[in-house]
Amino acid sequence: MGNDLAQHKIESVLLNKFGETLTKGALTWYSLLPEHSINSFDMLVDSFIKAHAGAWKVQAKKADIFRIALGESELLREFVIRFQKERMLLPAVPDEWAAEGFTKGLNPLSSDASQTMKESLLEFQATTLADLHNRYESKIRIEDD
Repeated sequence: MGNDLAQHKIESVLLNKFGETLTKGALTWYSLLPEHSINSFDMLVDSFIKAHAGAWKVQAKKADIFRIALGESELLREFVIRFQKERMLLPAVPDEWAAEGFTKGLNPLSSDASQTMKESLLEFQATTLADLHNRYESKIRIEDD
């Protein structure tokens, strides 16, 4: 099947229908575009990608920090060092994400120190890496003893 619409009419339909396909934040973004600021469908697509690509990158960074996990035979001290190294390889990760990722990455079955630390972090959530470090220093003494 073909259509008999001229190219400029196809572009007009694409531009008019695009907004009908959006929801939530994308719809808000679309509704805030200045009137007559988009001259072509390609321009609309480029603008949309620029506006939303950052959000996808942030999600990827958050997912990456949550992949770092304590191994069953890994000591808490080794995990702390590895977590910091792997975190440094990622694009900038907010402190609270790193603290949450570290907590989720602890394996309570691994050692007494990691179990105690995980319980402590679940009871009194750490929001910064400095807080995590202070708690780690106290818990690592358990592992050393």
